[in-house]
Amino acid sequence: MSWGEITEETLAAAAELIGQPLRRSRMQWIETATRDAIRHFAWGIGDNNPLWLEPGHGAASPAGTLLAPPCILYAIDATIVAPKLPGVQWIYAGTNWTWLDHIRVDDSFRVEAVLTDQEVKSGRRFARWVLQTGQVRYFNQRDELAATATAKCARTPRGGASSSDARQPGKSYRYDPDELADIERLVLAEARQGGSPLYWEDIGVGDAVPAIIRGPLTITDIIAWYAATQGALHYGGAHGDALRYRQRHEDYHINTKTGAKDAAGRGHLDPETGRDVGMGGAYDVGPQRISWAQTMLNNWIGDHGFLHKLNVSVRQPNMVGDTLWWSGEVTAKRQTGSAKVADIKLEARNQSDVMSAFGNAVVALPSRANGPVPLPLQPGN
Repeated sequence: MSWGEITEETLAAAAELIGQPLRRSRMQWIETATRDAIRHFAWGIGDNNPLWLEPGHGAASPAGTLLAPPCILYAIDATIVAPKLPGVQWIYAGTNWTWLDHIRVDDSFRVEAVLTDQEVKSGRRFARWVLQTGQVRYFNQRDELAATATAKCARTPRGGASSSDARQPGKSYRYDPDELADIERLVLAEARQGGSPLYWEDIGVGDAVPAIIRGPLTITDIIAWYAATQGALHYGGAHGDALRYRQRHEDYHINTKTGAKDAAGRGHLDPETGRDVGMGGAYDVGPQRISWAQTMLNNWIGDHGFLHKLNVSVRQPNMVGDTLWWSGEVTAKRQTGSAKVADIKLEARNQSDVMSAFGNAVVALPSRANGPVPLPLQPGN
């Protein structure tokens, strides 16, 4: 097999794994949502909701205990299902989450993961690339299905983008002082529903979900994400452990300065490597961006609501220096089973008004007529 190339042989080897259980040890940073793990995840995404951070607040909430942000499950399993194709870059393309119940402090999980689909595609940037789709199921300590994640990864040749369509390095966006002051004001004024119930009857189609702002993105922000959710595990670890991993899996990037094998995800932190993989420079991590949407939705629904589904497609790289505005709009209200839910349209745009990510969500809300959200929800809701 040719390292770093997409061939019929490498495609066939990956396709043989469709439907087969996959090992996940390199995708798991934590197994239990301890108080420390919850706090570290919340810090890593800049989410200071007291529902995650203050045990007294959690105890007084409808859940009766400290909760974890739903996307902490990225730390239980990174949801990257992109097997085989040695030396071919993977770019996270999105997650379709379904949560059935709260994640409570000290819940622990096991996961089951399978590759469900593999599509060969072509486009302007890459003559041939592959979209791999996988599903991860999360079972708690009572062996109950707590959540599912269907995730997509684009597999692209490293350095294989055409010169005309690869993202060219450019000048960083220069904010004027008024822009920065406005961003800081909006970040510090982030609204939260908290312990006051947001009732299903009190929202309407067309209502806006209060936006949140994240940025300008820094390398420190990306490192905070890694520290909270992934460490270096799925990049092969460090030192000798990394060498052993790369010998087994051939998953690495060649450092052009030293000639040595390096982490495949180095482009998130190193502008030169980010350009080499066609992204134009250092850029964020897809699940990090998706987790910001989760923060916005939980701010809005408050302690009495429940984030049931979150489906986000990541389309444009969020470069170091970019600022994102996550926003949402209620598109429908309905009852599913015994739950009162609202459908939300989501989008993230940067400082140049470029669409960075988009998707939809389903939130369950308490009802003046029906009472609290009936948890756990059923998978089909």
